[in-house]
Amino acid sequence: MKPGIHPEYRPVVFRDRSADEAFLTRSTVSTDRTIEWADGNTYPLVEVDISSASHPFYTGKQRILDSAGRVEKFRARYAKKK
Repeated sequence: MKPGIHPEYRPVVFRDRSADEAFLTRSTVSTDRTIEWADGNTYPLVEVDISSASHPFYTGKQRILDSAGRVEKFRARYAKKK
């Protein structure tokens, strides 16, 4: 690798907002937020909406948020005019 042209590769904590899970990994992502981890060190924090802790493919659970509202909107939009 050429020196000086690549972003810093460092430990970063990713926190899933919906599952309230966090994991420490390495990344080049930049952020201004930090968090104190269980080992006592402070790491940059990136909050994500979906991770393997909350995604239905990995959890086997499917959440239905507002299906009735969406179905009614669909029916109202594409209903035949009488």
